[in-house]
Amino acid sequence: MDDPLSRNRLGEEESPYLRQHADNPVHWQPWDEAALTAARATDRPIFLSIGYSACHWCHVMAEESFEDEEVARVLNDSFVPIKVDREERPDLDRVYQTICQLVTGGGGWPLSVWLTPEGKPFYVGTYFPKTENPQRGNVPGFLDVCRSFAESWQSASNREEMENRADQWTDALRDNLETTPASGSDAPAGSSAPTHESGGRDDEDILGDAATSALRATDREHGGFGSGGPKFPQPGRIEALLRSHRRTGSEEALSAATTTLDAMAAGGIYDHVGGGFHRYATDREWTVPHFEKMLYDNAELPRVYLAAYQLTGRETYATIARETFDFLDREFRHDEGGFFSTLDARSEGEEGKYYVWTPDSVDDAIDDERTADIAKERFGVTEAGNFEGETVLTVDASIPDLADAYDCDEGEIVDRLDDARAALFEAREERVRPARDEKILASWNGLAVSSLARGGLVLGDDAYTEMAADALAFVREHLWDSERKRLARRYKDGDVKGEGYLDDYAFLARGAFDLYGTTGDVDHLAFALDLARVVVDEFYDVDAGTLYMTPAEGESLVTRPQELQDQSTPSSAGVAASLLLGLDAFAPDEGFGDVAGAVLDTHANRIRGGPLEHVSLALAADRRARGGTEVVIAAERSDGSVPLPDSFRESLASTYLPDSIVSPRPPTDDGLTAWIDRLGIDGVPAIWKGREMRDGEPTVYVCEGRTCSPPTHSLSEAFGWFGDGDGSTDESVDGDDVSVPDVGDDGFSDVGDDGSGDVDNESK
Repeated sequence: MDDPLSRNRLGEEESPYLRQHADNPVHWQPWDEAALTAARATDRPIFLSIGYSACHWCHVMAEESFEDEEVARVLNDSFVPIKVDREERPDLDRVYQTICQLVTGGGGWPLSVWLTPEGKPFYVGTYFPKTENPQRGNVPGFLDVCRSFAESWQSASNREEMENRADQWTDALRDNLETTPASGSDAPAGSSAPTHESGGRDDEDILGDAATSALRATDREHGGFGSGGPKFPQPGRIEALLRSHRRTGSEEALSAATTTLDAMAAGGIYDHVGGGFHRYATDREWTVPHFEKMLYDNAELPRVYLAAYQLTGRETYATIARETFDFLDREFRHDEGGFFSTLDARSEGEEGKYYVWTPDSVDDAIDDERTADIAKERFGVTEAGNFEGETVLTVDASIPDLADAYDCDEGEIVDRLDDARAALFEAREERVRPARDEKILASWNGLAVSSLARGGLVLGDDAYTEMAADALAFVREHLWDSERKRLARRYKDGDVKGEGYLDDYAFLARGAFDLYGTTGDVDHLAFALDLARVVVDEFYDVDAGTLYMTPAEGESLVTRPQELQDQSTPSSAGVAASLLLGLDAFAPDEGFGDVAGAVLDTHANRIRGGPLEHVSLALAADRRARGGTEVVIAAERSDGSVPLPDSFRESLASTYLPDSIVSPRPPTDDGLTAWIDRLGIDGVPAIWKGREMRDGEPTVYVCEGRTCSPPTHSLSEAFGWFGDGDGSTDESVDGDDVSVPDVGDDGFSDVGDDGSGDVDNESK
C-alpha cells in the first residue's frame, strides 16, 4: 500500500499555489483524509503551511526553507507537512489565522502552524527565516523551531505541556469562532446575551456609529485608515462613510471617503498604465504597493467608486471604475466568462519588476521627447526612484501645473498623457508577465458579478452587464449542481473541488440578485433564491442563532468557524444577512427575514461594540432598522422581456440608493404567473401585488423606509415624494440636479479605531 508520507503529493493537485511546491524536497501533503490519517497512525505532529500563489513572503519562505534539503529532512522525518491554499480552504485559514492573531496579536501569510495529530494548534507564526536573522525580524529560525518541537514531542513531559497548550488554544478557538451568546457562551463582560426579539430597536444609529468610528480612524492627510502603513483599501468603511453622508448630509463623512478614494486613485496602489488595483500599500502615502492583484479588490473597489460617482458626479471616479473593469476583462477573464483569482507580485523572480520604470525606460517607450518629459513629471519618474532605485508610477503633477510648466493648454497635456499611457502599456506588454492563478472561485466571481452589474447600470455600458452575466453563467455551468442544488468552491482547468462555503453562496447570490435588478431577467432572481435557501438550510444554526461559514454537513474541524468581521473580503455573515433581508420581499413565507434578524440579534453586542470591524453586519443591521428602498418597475418589451426602460435606467444610474431593491416586473399581475412558478413561491408577493403598468407606460412604485409613493411614470417624481425626510438631498436623488465640484484632474482583526492592524496584512 502506498505510503502518502513517502513523497511530495502536491503534483496531483490543481491549485497553482500547491503546484508551486510540488518540486520541493519536503514531502508536502494536501489537507485530506490520507494525510490526517497518516498523522494519527504515525503519531507525528503536523506542520501546516497556509498561503496563496501571489503571496510574496510565501515565495521567500519557500526559497529559504522549503527548497532546502536540510529543512526537508527535519520536516519529512518528524512531521506530517501539509500545504493549504487559503483561497481553496478559507475555513482552515479562518481557524488557524484566528489563533495566530489571538496569540501573537498579528497574522498574515505565509501562516505557519504546528498541530497535534488531531489538528489542535500548539505553536503558530507567519514567516520564519531558515535561521535566526535580525534582518528578517525578531523571530526564531524555522529550522531551530522544527528541531526543538521534534525533540520535545518525544519527551513525555514536554509533550504533555504541548498537548495541554493545544487543548487550551482549541478551547479559545471554540469560544471565539463557534459558540455564540444565543447558545449560552461567554457574552462580553458587562453585557447581556441578546435575544432574537429586539427587532432592530437598538440599530437606528448603527450607521452613525460605524461612520463615527471610520472618521476617527481616517488619516485626514493621506487618506485611508490608520496613522501609518501598511494601508489597505477597506471598501466597506468607505461605503459606510458614503451612506452616512447620503443620510445626514455630513460633509465630513463625504470628505473622508473622497480623500481616501482620491489618494488610492493617485497612488501607486493603482496601476496607472493598465488599470486595476494592487493588494495594498506598504506606506502611509499609498506610494509603494505589494504588487499582487486580487480579483476581490478589483471587484469591490469599483463599487465604492461608482457610489462616489453617483454622489458627487466626479468623472474621475467613473474612469477608475471603467479602467478597473477593463483590466478584469483583459487580464482576469476566462474564455468562457469566469474570472481568475490573482496575479503574482513577482516576475523574473523580482517583486514589482513588471510595473516599475526608470527615466530611460520611459524615454525608450515614448517616441516623442516632449510627451516623455510630460509623462515623467506627471508620474514622478526620477533617477532616484521610489522603489529600489526605480519608480512606481503615481500622480505627481496636476494637469494645470503641467500646462503652466509646458506653456500649453490643458487639452494638449491630456492628449499627450493619453498617448504616453498607450505607449507605456505597449512597452510593458513586452516584459515577462507575472504569473496568474487561474483558479475560478464561486465567491470572488460573485463579487465581480455584483460590481459589474452595478457598473453596467451606472456607467450605461451593457458590455459590463454582459460580462457579469457571462461570469454568472460560467459558475452555474461549472460549479452549480442543479439536481442537488449545491455549489462547489472552485474550478481549475476542468477540475472542480470543494463544497461551497457561506461566502460562495452569499456573494454569488448577491451578484445574481443585483444582476436581476439591472436586467429584469427573472432567472437571475430565481438563482439568488435557490442559493439563499441553501444558506438557510446548510449554514444557519437555529440554536446558536448564527450563520457559520461551513455547511452543516461539511468537514469537522477543531471548531466550526463563523466569519463575522470584514477582512480582505466582506463578512460572509454580513452579506448573507443583508441578502436575506432583501430576498424576504420575494419569498415572505420562507423565513429569510427571520434568519437575518436572528443573526443580527445574536451578534448585536459585538456589532455595536465594534461596528467598524463588523461593517457588513452593521450595514445589514441598519438596513433592517431603516427598511431599505424598493423600486418596482412594471414594464415590458414586445418580445416579452422585462428590462429597465431607458428613461428609468438613466435616473437609477445617477441616483445613489444603498440597500435598494430594484425590481423590474411584467406589466400585469397575470403576467406574473410564469415568474411565480419559476421562483418556486406561493402566490404574488406584496412587493409586486397590484403594482401594474398604468396608462400603457412603464410605471414605477417606490417605497423608502416603509413609506411608499403613489405610482408614477417618473423616477425623479417618485423620489421627490419623500422630500428630505431621510436626510438625502436633491443632489443624491436626481442626477440632473447634481452640482459637480471642480476637482481638477485631478487575524484576529479587532483593530482599534485608529485603524491600525489588519488581518489581511501579509507578513513581512
